Amino acid sequence: MKTTTLQGIAKPATVALAVALLAACGSKDEQLDQAATQETTTADSGFDTGSADANRQPAQPQPAPVDPDAALREQRTLYFAFDSAELDSESVKVVRAHGRYLLANPGIRIRLEGHTDERGTREYNVALGERRAKSVERVMLLQGVARSQLSAISYGEENPVDLGHTESAWAKNRRVEIQYR
Repeated sequence: MKTTTLQGIAKPATVALAVALLAACGSKDEQLDQAATQETTTADSGFDTGSADANRQPAQPQPAPVDPDAALREQRTLYFAFDSAELDSESVKVVRAHGRYLLANPGIRIRLEGHTDERGTREYNVALGERRAKSVERVMLLQGVARSQLSAISYGEENPVDLGHTESAWAKNRRVEIQYR
């Protein structure tokens, strides 16, 4: 008889427990629905009503990375003193900026074009233009730029940018141009 009594008690208790669990689940679902509605309303209104995300700061736009060499790389023409292949300090900064860019981008190649003014023989000017291009190349190679990324050529006096016969015109023609390919 005790068995029957325990079974009789266990069944109603099991049913009551099941009903309580179902009721709890139903109220939990209602709470979740209310929370979701509140989050949507808060997000739409732009106000925070004290949800768990209240301590989180709004996302700030990340600034674009600054390229300190960008302005230097815009300079693609380097000028030289009369009868010289020596780079001045400002030109070295420009060459190094281009060198860093080439190191970071091994698939890019450049051509260094050496030029001179009209004074001197054709042969001398071709040799001087080459020395100028090679001096730029040397700085880049010392930085670690791959030789395969660089080529040097001399045009001597053949491609002047200023056809005048003054010191000002000649100064513009004594140059190396950096050409990206």
